[in-house]
Amino acid sequence: MPHPTQRRPENVSGDVYVDSTCIDCDTCRWMAPAVFSQRGDQSAVHHQPANEQERLQAMQALLSCPTASIGTVEKPIDIKAAQQSFPIAIAKNVYHCGYHAESSYGAASYLIQRPDGNVLVDSPRFTPPLVKQLEAMGGVRYLYLTHRDDVADHEKFHQHFGCDRILHKDEINAGTRGVEIQLSGTEPTQFAPDLLIIPVPGHTKGHTVLLYDQTFLFSGDHLAWSDDRQHLIAFRSVCWYSWTELTKSMQRLADYSFEWVLPGHGRRFHSDRPTMQHQMQQCITWMQRV
Repeated sequence: MPHPTQRRPENVSGDVYVDSTCIDCDTCRWMAPAVFSQRGDQSAVHHQPANEQERLQAMQALLSCPTASIGTVEKPIDIKAAQQSFPIAIAKNVYHCGYHAESSYGAASYLIQRPDGNVLVDSPRFTPPLVKQLEAMGGVRYLYLTHRDDVADHEKFHQHFGCDRILHKDEINAGTRGVEIQLSGTEPTQFAPDLLIIPVPGHTKGHTVLLYDQTFLFSGDHLAWSDDRQHLIAFRSVCWYSWTELTKSMQRLADYSFEWVLPGHGRRFHSDRPTMQHQMQQCITWMQRV
């Protein structure tokens, strides 16, 4: 739990603060940018919440922080409202689950609510408030895992909801060998009419991405928006398998049309399809140079 004695001096004075256990995962900064920003190699509060919306976003970030590094001086009486706000609607029937897990370094997870069975994309923390909300939204039919790094509490979600887990064979290890649906090869899998799984080796050998409804790309650690560079990027410094293969995967992915990039790490990006296609080509050009 956060503690005022560990409060970073970079925080502005006031109720909300970040303590020294922060791992710089970026979660709070993109969830509540009006409140949190980077100070040195960790996050800090640069502006205390000034209205109801900023306060809600700060409390959502507090609940989502994977290391419980965000605290308040006063007991937060509005924490229940923040708990009930998850999963947070992004667009249409796609939601951000919050409750990021430390074991996946704070990766985001998502819920797709669909008549043929809800899909949980990568695993958040298994926490009662979120589980209750997921139950009310129809439970979880499939738990799709992009790659080995972001599996977090997959076993607990499987046991509770009876969901089938999906992961590429090249990502299987001792902790995931019980996964029910194990993908193989490098060809796309049309898992359902609205769900296309696309292998994108590079970050890891068996990394895949999920294209939902030809609109939403759940990209794991393959692709994300960079505020610093102002274009889509791949992560060169944490490419565990092959940058060459990752670049080839990105070139193949550019053949698909979509409007949203929803990553595990990094920032989301939404645009019209021509702009997205331009961004993909810019990303590939940049990758070929670095």
